[in-house]
Amino acid sequence: MKNSGCTDAQIERFCSRVESVLSGAGTSIPETEIEPVQELTALEDVEPDASLLRQAAVIKLNGGLGTSMGLTGPKGLLEVKDGHDFYSILHHQMERFSEKLKFRPPLIFMNSFSTEEETVARLKELGFEQDVPWGFLQSRVPKIRPDGSLPDEEQEWAWCPPGHGDIYASLLDSGLRDKLREGGYRYLFVSNIDNLGAVLDSRPLAYMARNNLAFLMEVTRRGENDRKGGHLAKDEDDGLLLREVAQCPEDDLDHFQDISKHRYFNTNNLWIDLEAVDESWTELPLIVNRKPVRPHEPASEKVLQLEQAMGAAIGVVERSGAIEVGRDRFAPVKTTNELFLLRSDLYSLGPDFHLQQTVESVPRVDLDPEHYKLIGDFEKLVKGIPSLKECHSLKVEGPVTITSEMEFKGDVHLRG
Repeated sequence: MKNSGCTDAQIERFCSRVESVLSGAGTSIPETEIEPVQELTALEDVEPDASLLRQAAVIKLNGGLGTSMGLTGPKGLLEVKDGHDFYSILHHQMERFSEKLKFRPPLIFMNSFSTEEETVARLKELGFEQDVPWGFLQSRVPKIRPDGSLPDEEQEWAWCPPGHGDIYASLLDSGLRDKLREGGYRYLFVSNIDNLGAVLDSRPLAYMARNNLAFLMEVTRRGENDRKGGHLAKDEDDGLLLREVAQCPEDDLDHFQDISKHRYFNTNNLWIDLEAVDESWTELPLIVNRKPVRPHEPASEKVLQLEQAMGAAIGVVERSGAIEVGRDRFAPVKTTNELFLLRSDLYSLGPDFHLQQTVESVPRVDLDPEHYKLIGDFEKLVKGIPSLKECHSLKVEGPVTITSEMEFKGDVHLRG
């Protein structure tokens, strides 16, 4: 790590995590140690305070390559709506914001070593400029074997990102926390690059200020498709915590997936008071992921990737809270199913470049993963998207070429 330019603080944090794993320290959160969260304040019930936005900066998590969809570059380059990629939509959102409110919050990208170069090139192409640093790098850590040794592997496959929980360490190590505070910025709004629902809103900040919170998580109700996503819970001291599926004992999976019991999941839209961020924020619960050392070769050696989730700060930071938001603030693109929906007429980009849902409820789309999971295959078969406004559900089995001339109504099942 030292030879690769890691700082002493990064090395110390990583070694501490390795020691924790080797000592057998528990990383699971059993059902017996938590209670469900019953009710939360709703965003729609909070009075806005636009003046607080002048103290806010926006950070987009931009370290992913979207490999699960077959992408080879930054996910932000994926064309998602009306010919725009994520970077273009964000750029136009900020331009419209500054035209309307006469000031422009900084837009900052947390990049990985894999996304830095192409992100810079795309932002320059868009004419993106600002005085505040526009980006910073998250760190990387070695993959390890279960006994703590390093796999005998090429450099390309020997490293992994430590999860988006690395944001707090990276804010400190890069000096960005201090630069933003010196520039008069107190709050951060952090969200995933691929979530078009995550737009600036003064109501969460107003809720934070009125309740003297250092950390606020936007959560929304879990649906049938959210059973595997991390959920909010209360610990034995009535404090909030986040439980990911990797932290759930196998015997408790039925409880984990009970969406009537554990009602809320983390949208990964987080609000942070920079004045409170310190080294204690880096001491998040550990998530141990077992994966093949070469992700594209399932039969390659199984290694451990030690990660942290940034939302887990809700169980570490003393003055933490959660607020319930509608699904309109959570519109991610994790799969080609979701890309299909977002490109359809179920969504539109308003004049402010905010994503708007054009129908009350969105149908379930299930495209055959064997033929549509990877973006290259998806683009070959989806020549255009028909109107989905009268479609209740869509299931496609086998390779079917889909065009905009088709008509989808009710429950549609296509077989190729």
